[in-house]
Amino acid sequence: MTVPHDAENHSRLMTQVESPSKPQTAAEPVVGKPIDRLDGRAKTSGQARFAAEHPYPDLAYAALVHATIARGRVTGFDVAGAAAVPGVLTVLTHENAPPMEPPPRPTLANMGMILTGAPVNYLHTDEVHWNGQPVAVVVAETLEAAREAAALVEVAYQESPATTDFAAQEEHAVLLKGNPFQPGTAKKGDAEAALKAAPVSVDLRFTTPPLNHNAIEPHATTAVWDGDRLTVHEATQGTTFLRTHLAARFSVPVESVRVIAPHVGGAFGGKGPVWAGTLLTVLAARATRRPVRMMLTREGVYRTVGGRSPSIQRIALGATADGEMTSLIHTGVTSIGRVGGLPEGVTAPSGHLYAAPNILLRHSQVELDWLPNTFMRAPGEAPGSFALEAAVDELAYELGMDPIALRMRNEPETNPIDGKAFSHRLLRETYAYGAQRFGWADRTPEPGSMRDGRWLVGMGVATAHHGTNRFTANVTVRLSADGSVLVRCALQEVGVGAATVQAQIAADALGVPLDAVRVEHGDSTLPAAPGAGASAQTVSVSASLLAACDKLKRKVRALGEGASYAEILQRAGRDHVEAAVGSETRLGALAGQAKFMARFLRDQRRWVKAASGAQFCEVRVDPDTGEIRVSRWLGVFDVGRVINAKTATSQLRGGIVMGIGMALSEETLVDPRTGRIMNPSLAEYHVPVHADIPPIDIHYLDEPDPTMPLGLLGLGEIGVTGTAAAIANAIYHATGKRVHDLPITLDKVL
Repeated sequence: MTVPHDAENHSRLMTQVESPSKPQTAAEPVVGKPIDRLDGRAKTSGQARFAAEHPYPDLAYAALVHATIARGRVTGFDVAGAAAVPGVLTVLTHENAPPMEPPPRPTLANMGMILTGAPVNYLHTDEVHWNGQPVAVVVAETLEAAREAAALVEVAYQESPATTDFAAQEEHAVLLKGNPFQPGTAKKGDAEAALKAAPVSVDLRFTTPPLNHNAIEPHATTAVWDGDRLTVHEATQGTTFLRTHLAARFSVPVESVRVIAPHVGGAFGGKGPVWAGTLLTVLAARATRRPVRMMLTREGVYRTVGGRSPSIQRIALGATADGEMTSLIHTGVTSIGRVGGLPEGVTAPSGHLYAAPNILLRHSQVELDWLPNTFMRAPGEAPGSFALEAAVDELAYELGMDPIALRMRNEPETNPIDGKAFSHRLLRETYAYGAQRFGWADRTPEPGSMRDGRWLVGMGVATAHHGTNRFTANVTVRLSADGSVLVRCALQEVGVGAATVQAQIAADALGVPLDAVRVEHGDSTLPAAPGAGASAQTVSVSASLLAACDKLKRKVRALGEGASYAEILQRAGRDHVEAAVGSETRLGALAGQAKFMARFLRDQRRWVKAASGAQFCEVRVDPDTGEIRVSRWLGVFDVGRVINAKTATSQLRGGIVMGIGMALSEETLVDPRTGRIMNPSLAEYHVPVHADIPPIDIHYLDEPDPTMPLGLLGLGEIGVTGTAAAIANAIYHATGKRVHDLPITLDKVL
């Protein structure tokens, strides 16, 4: 059995990063070590500047006016009250806003346009598409004046019939056609017939609510025009994509736009697309010919930035009396906005986890007059794994079988739906180690059989799973004669230590100390990067970084010999040598996109690549009040090779915290009559606080995937998968109450 690493006491040094040639002298390897984030001191001391903290002379402030109907048209404005507020510079509406182009459609040559949050040409239409859509912008000398005036803008509407009740639209759901990135339907055998014939079966319905983004830094933009040149400080997950988008919307060359985001205060998908706040800040800056800043309130984030779609899911499982699955059916209904949104692929994990000979996966969706939904940590996999893994647990009880034993009984050798090979899969090892460390053998199987004083105690498990992605990235590396190394790439640092891990990789690849490496990032003038998302940034950038380091070493060796690469440069009289991977030209970008698609399609035909793991949860439930406390947690993960033991542990632990919120408290409440979000603040939308979270024990196998650069599989999102199911399963074990609808509030347990 592969023994996982204790992420808190990482005892084994990782081997040096592989490359075609070894450096002539090598510093102590740093890949795999628990290195502190290189920007940690700047962030904790307040030196790091975020999007709303860059000073500009004559800076003005903007605030949004939100629509209060779900669908219809604006018929007029009364801005007299707003204009009378001291310090107000202008009130922009569709009647007086300067030009802005509608968003272009995504193409193979410009896939970045898929990151359009909503295809609405804000302030250039009188149409209203959701309750909360920005219909006006107030610009003032101070933030306080802008917000006060925005509250005084009166808007008249002509309402149209709107579809705003998700549950009521279930019967009108339309089957998703699917695409190479996300199939709508998958089928093997006759799952319905096999379900009817199964000696033991469960057929269950699950629901999950809409969820909203709550990064520690709300969305913010500072926009500055200098003629036709635009500088934007932005809380974004992708400077390169945002630069391209803004150039298209404001009809300026891409080279005339600079997006700067070296520090982003948290991002879980919501800062990937381009939303109204960004566009309207840039528009306001052009209209007023002054630098303009917009800082969304928490309510503003809820009304203008998409979140996770709600879901209705059916999981039906059939099995023989000894636990061999014969049928697996997973169907899901999710929503998108009438004017945009992304499918929430809830059936995704069910095609990979269990060796049933008969499988049916079907995904349908409804269109609502809601703000378009978007990426949220582990889209599809997070709500989908809740339903699947809770159903597997219920099947285990029907069989009288241990939940881990049932999972291992049905662990597949190849991908169940299509027979493709797994590039890497050590799920058995994660469960074996986790069961031993968690003390699973001490669990008595009967629900309600374990107590600690007056508390009912329950243990639950669930499988974590998240697909692996890899995109293209451009990187330059410069080695100077003094031994210092400069890595340049527009990668995003969203609080996870992204720049730190790339510095570790470069240090080992070039055989220099870590403190000799500097990484420039978060600026669209740097070599293009794919953005932070899909658990793919580290592997995407590191592949190009390693290739650039190899090119650089070949260049240096061509200059002569020496005890180190720096000494070779000194003897050759060279100040520095630089190597690059990728091209910044339009043709280079097209070539990079073609290379990505070719690799993606090739891998799709051959492999299934994914990270996996086992989530172990212990809960305590008060039998009188229904109060639920998560008292213990263990996550054991197979995420491929780990570059930084400290930041990896933080990422995995953070995902579990987010999953605990999903399971027990988080829920966006939408009025089904009006489509208005009723709890748009942290006072009413309840995220976990410190007292809600137990000590979280994290371990990982640290076994590289041989088909991936550096053996990486990605770990930013897998921590949230399986978490809600593990909690639901533990609550059932504690109480005998099976809750199928998230969040699991005390009223559902009593």
